[in-house]
Amino acid sequence: MNTLGTPDPAVAKSGESSRGPEGAAAGPSVLTLTLNPTVDLAWEVEHLKAVGKNRARVRSVAAGGGGINVARGVVRLRGRATAIHTAGGEAGLRLNRLLNEEGVDHVAVDIEDETREALVLFETERRHSYHIVPPGPRLNAHEGLRCLDALERAAGGHPYVVASGSLPHGLSPDFYALVARRIRKAGSRLILDTSGPALSGALTEGVFLLRCNRTEAASLTGRDVCSLDDARAVNEHLLTTGAAEVAVTTVGALGAVCSTGHGHTELHAPPLPGKPLSDAGAGDGMVAAIAARLTAGDDPVSASTLGVAVAAAAMLTPSTEPFDPEVARSLSPEVRTRFHARP
Repeated sequence: MNTLGTPDPAVAKSGESSRGPEGAAAGPSVLTLTLNPTVDLAWEVEHLKAVGKNRARVRSVAAGGGGINVARGVVRLRGRATAIHTAGGEAGLRLNRLLNEEGVDHVAVDIEDETREALVLFETERRHSYHIVPPGPRLNAHEGLRCLDALERAAGGHPYVVASGSLPHGLSPDFYALVARRIRKAGSRLILDTSGPALSGALTEGVFLLRCNRTEAASLTGRDVCSLDDARAVNEHLLTTGAAEVAVTTVGALGAVCSTGHGHTELHAPPLPGKPLSDAGAGDGMVAAIAARLTAGDDPVSASTLGVAVAAAAMLTPSTEPFDPEVARSLSPEVRTRFHARP
């Protein structure tokens, strides 16, 4: 069991190890934050009928949510990770049990409302996934403060902290700006992956690395992001305004652009060795790869190159099943790059 500073009475520690089945590499650990986690129920039907009963088979039940998925991905890439997350009600207890059984090192911050459950339905005949996600619990101001305190206590010794996923109801849109402030105070760097008001609210404080998909990027500029050129323009805006030191914007099957003070690098997605089954988890997998490789000492472009490969590998798995790390490593050399100097 990890010891992460003096515990708050409302913060429960769980988990024995962050070592995956292949064993985790020695070195610094990635810390993740999931304020609105889920218990992911993955079901499978042959054909989804509009009338009558649909007989389903349970594929899996797993802990989910942005930061938890990132922590799992880091471990699959032979890194070390600890996940801080909220947990409330019976679903919260189940979330903790699932993480314990999986061997994910984690710290649960107790809340009053019930943790949400999400459903992923995979239709085998059409090989299509439906991801159904409720909004989740409401956190009060005191619970939000406990999350910040737990994060700041745990951040020491973690060079990178990943905040990923939506904000629960009750927290202000600038909550991730408060997270960024606490992380900076602890001497760590923040990697942020979120959307909507939580995204725009965080950018007033500035983060180390911001990962956006094309929908999130378009919400920041009011312009559609359909090409790598569009993504480069968004990243230039983020760097110029001080919203992020490093900006990574993805453009679906095209790939991504990773931008730093030195310039913009296009990362063209590799050809897939099979039919894509689901994009669920591709973004979390990418962030996991970036965090794992930055923690291991890679530069942002090299880390993002593996991130694009991991996202591609995630497309080959149904529903929310985790990516195959060996497939991701085999795809990484197929990611083509092109550099553009900043104006």
